[in-house]
Amino acid sequence: MSDDETATAAAWAELIDTARRTAAEGLVVGTSGNVSVRVGELILVTPTGVPYDRLGPADTVAVDLDGSQVLGTLRPTSEVPMHLAVYRSTDARAVVHTHAVHATAVSTLVTELPLIHYMAAALGGPVRVAPYALYGSEELAGNMLRALDGRTACLLQNHGTVAHGTSLAQAYDRTAQLEWMCRVWLTAAALPGRTPSLLTRGQLDEVGEKLRGYGQP
Repeated sequence: MSDDETATAAAWAELIDTARRTAAEGLVVGTSGNVSVRVGELILVTPTGVPYDRLGPADTVAVDLDGSQVLGTLRPTSEVPMHLAVYRSTDARAVVHTHAVHATAVSTLVTELPLIHYMAAALGGPVRVAPYALYGSEELAGNMLRALDGRTACLLQNHGTVAHGTSLAQAYDRTAQLEWMCRVWLTAAALPGRTPSLLTRGQLDEVGEKLRGYGQP
């Protein structure tokens, strides 16, 4: 096995693990949602309509940046246009798309997630909602890109979430953080006669500066 084949096999294994995690942690139901990771000029993607627990090493699916399938016999996810739009427009190495319950609920209520928690700064700022468009369409991909401008995650109206990162682990973490923030806002906003306190943009910017030095050196 060549070095390129080894790298592709390792990335596919991590992609499967991430996809299974979205299902195990309730971010998707059935075969909804999809995951991708970039390896060189290859975009590995989950196939359409196949339960994640049935995927194995022999099921590798990949497209190029033009969307042409270059690996595998299973058809790639119908959301390929959305994934490719991210890779063509950012330095992302991985994309996670889910139908998470709380995030999807929020997407039907507002055009931007209210600043309920400072972790919005870790996603680049207030999380926007991309206007609804048919799944798998170029229109949806365009709406998503506008919502992602300056951000690493967004909500898709009446649909779900998209997050990207430099790794599958980072893209997944951002997805989970977004779902958690949506749950917090929905929980607080649901209390009769009470209005949640929100952060200001100035407070969020302050957090953004502090996060630059977060974690181990």
